[in-house]
Amino acid sequence: MLTGGNGFLGRIIKDTIKSNCEIFTLGRINSNFCVDLSCCNEIKFIENFKLVIHLAGKAHEVSKRFSENQEFFDVNVKGTYNLLKGLESTIIPKQFVFVSTVAVYGVDSGILINENSPLLATEPYGQSKIQAEQLIQDWCIKHKVVCTILRLPLIVGPNPPGNLGVMIRGIKKGYYFNIDGGNAQKSMVLAKDVANHILKIAEVGGIYNLTDGYHPNFNELSQLVAKQLGVRKIFNIPYLLAKLVAIIGDLFGASAPLTSIKLKKITSDLTFNDSKARSAFGWNPTLVLKGFKIN
Repeated sequence: MLTGGNGFLGRIIKDTIKSNCEIFTLGRINSNFCVDLSCCNEIKFIENFKLVIHLAGKAHEVSKRFSENQEFFDVNVKGTYNLLKGLESTIIPKQFVFVSTVAVYGVDSGILINENSPLLATEPYGQSKIQAEQLIQDWCIKHKVVCTILRLPLIVGPNPPGNLGVMIRGIKKGYYFNIDGGNAQKSMVLAKDVANHILKIAEVGGIYNLTDGYHPNFNELSQLVAKQLGVRKIFNIPYLLAKLVAIIGDLFGASAPLTSIKLKKITSDLTFNDSKARSAFGWNPTLVLKGFKIN
C-alpha cells in the first residue's frame, strides 16, 4: 500500500514500481482508499499488504497562523497513528517504509550530517516528523515488521512543488536571483532515484539519509534550470546589499521575503552524509545536475 500516492513523490514512486507489484493507494481523493487519516479514528482494511510505503503528510511550509502549527501534528502524527491502528485490523505487513525529512535534525547549516546526529528540530514540521518516526519504530518493533525510515533533503523531479518550483517560476519570469554568488551547497536527491531503490530499501530496513552525493550549490542548480528554459542570465545580489534588505525584512517579521534568518539559511552550507545507504543496499544515485529535467 502507498499512502500519499497523489503527491509529487508518490506519483513518481507509483509509476516506477507498478510493473513489479500490485499497488493500493490511500489518500483523500482518487485513491483505492479515500481516507483523511488526520480525522479518521478507525480504519478497517480487508486487504493484506506485504509492504506499506507511507508518504501522506503535511508538507513543510511557513505557517501563516498559529493554528496551522497544530495541523502538522494532526496530519503527520495523528494520521500516522490512525494508519498503524488500521493496519492491525488485517495481517500485519512484513515491511514498512516511512518517508521522513532531514528537517528532523533541526539545523540550518552543517557538513555531511549523518543519521546518528541528534534530532533537534523545534519547529512544528520537524517535531511532527520526529514523533511520527518514533511511533512507527515502536510499532514495527512490537509487531516484528522490517522498518525503514528515509530522511530526504530537497527532492528534485519534473514540475516540482515547494521552493524548487518557486525557483523555476522565478527564473522563467526573470525575477529570480542568487545571493552572494549562490555558492552555498545543499543536499538534494532525484525523486526517480528514491523510487528506483525503494523496494530494495524496504527489504533491508534501517534509517537512511539519501542524497545525490554531490550536493549542488544554488548557482549550479539555477544555471541548469536557466539553460533548460533558454534564459541567458541569472542575476546576483551582493551579500552586503542582501544583508541590508534582510534587516529591513526583520521589521516585518517572518512573512517578509528576506529576513536575517532566511539570509543565513540561504548562504550556509547544509549537506547530509549518505554513506550508510551506499553500504547497506548499494545506493548509487544519479547526480542531480545530470538527471534533473524540469518537466
